[in-house]
Amino acid sequence: MDAFDLVVIGGGTGGYTAAIKASQLGLKTALIEREKVGGVCLHRGCIPTKLLLESAEVLALMRKSKTYGIEADNIRLDYSYLLGRQQEVVGTLHKNLRSAIQKQKVEIIQGEGRLLSPGEVSVNGRALEAKHIVAATGSRPRELPGLAFDGKHIISSDHALNRAEPPNSVVIVGAGAVGLEFASFYLDIGSEVTLVEMMPNLAPLEDKDLGAAVAKVLASRGATILTSTRVLAEKVRIYDDTVELTVDQGGQEKTVRGQAVLVAVGRQSNVEDLGLENTRVKPEKGVLQVDEAMQTAEPNIYAVGDVTGGLLLAHVAAAEGIVAAQALAGQDPDPLDYNRVPRVIYTRPQIAAVGLTEDQAKEQGHKVKAQRFSFRYNAMALIKDEPEGFAKVVTDSESGDLLGLHIFGHNAVELIAEAALAKWLDASTWELATNIHPHPSLSEVVAEATQLSAGISLYW
Repeated sequence: MDAFDLVVIGGGTGGYTAAIKASQLGLKTALIEREKVGGVCLHRGCIPTKLLLESAEVLALMRKSKTYGIEADNIRLDYSYLLGRQQEVVGTLHKNLRSAIQKQKVEIIQGEGRLLSPGEVSVNGRALEAKHIVAATGSRPRELPGLAFDGKHIISSDHALNRAEPPNSVVIVGAGAVGLEFASFYLDIGSEVTLVEMMPNLAPLEDKDLGAAVAKVLASRGATILTSTRVLAEKVRIYDDTVELTVDQGGQEKTVRGQAVLVAVGRQSNVEDLGLENTRVKPEKGVLQVDEAMQTAEPNIYAVGDVTGGLLLAHVAAAEGIVAAQALAGQDPDPLDYNRVPRVIYTRPQIAAVGLTEDQAKEQGHKVKAQRFSFRYNAMALIKDEPEGFAKVVTDSESGDLLGLHIFGHNAVELIAEAALAKWLDASTWELATNIHPHPSLSEVVAEATQLSAGISLYW
């Protein structure tokens, strides 16, 4: 029997990060992946979707080229070329990642890993002895009753990435990150979009001002938006080239139609067929329970990433992988502070946030001061012809502590990193406000919002 200090089951971001870190700490490590290392993020999530969104943003930019004094005619999207480029970029990144993992002396084993006991894993008929195990089996798109995926009429984000042609019209059920990103993409390439969200706001996990702002922008681009709306599963109808949904909005039934329905209501952790019945690890509400060190009820078994049901973000999985590797190697890592994790949605414009929303801060008993600053007063935003959006800072008015920062606007995903660092350093709003920002730059939106909150603005 082959013996390892650590066997990681699942080669996504959390899994390969844990494996690499453990190997660097001197542990003999194996990484089991049933498909390709990189997981959902690289092959069916973060990377391919952002490539599509980048092309859609360039398309939108070219369509308004006259704003910059540039004449451009016959602008169109070559969708087949775009899909080919998507495969090329993903393939290059996969090759580079596999090489990087192997250079760190991690043995990659392709196959289905299964727990035979707390210290033994089987894969391809091969038994591996493991002092420690990390479960990093990820997640998959969640189905809804009456809307089982068929890959053609009822699709998941996985199916959407692999369609030879985009749908002419699409109903998107769910307005979290996945639903909003595909809504933005489809609108930019000319598809008709209907967005159905059960909660009162789009981006329901974020500050309500962000949800209101993205709703306004998507509606201005032609989207039909239905909030506080649920799909009546028993009334789903599928015809040759049309899906008809009956929805309930405040007690009133409506009918919406699309060539396809994209179900984007979250993800389901992959806990089945893992062999957990051979251990003391028992899923609760479909996820694996872990402590601050990512340790399960079985002392030598850890779990990271989507399978734990926390923030389903690749950068969170990576951070958890490092914590788990350090802990099982005998170190005493600081627990991950999820309140300092940046959360991003790659719509056009983008959404980015870190820390507490205004409502969350109030619920926790803070005396809250919320301050917004518009992109319309930022020089670089006007130069780029991207005036839509704002930065919103949430501050404890008594202590001056920075509780949260929420950005809707061009390049928000890059701008939020400064606030994430501020949260890591436990900076006050005043400290962020007095940081010197380059001029002209979009980052001055953050400066102006925090300066207004701290009462030290020169101009407003």
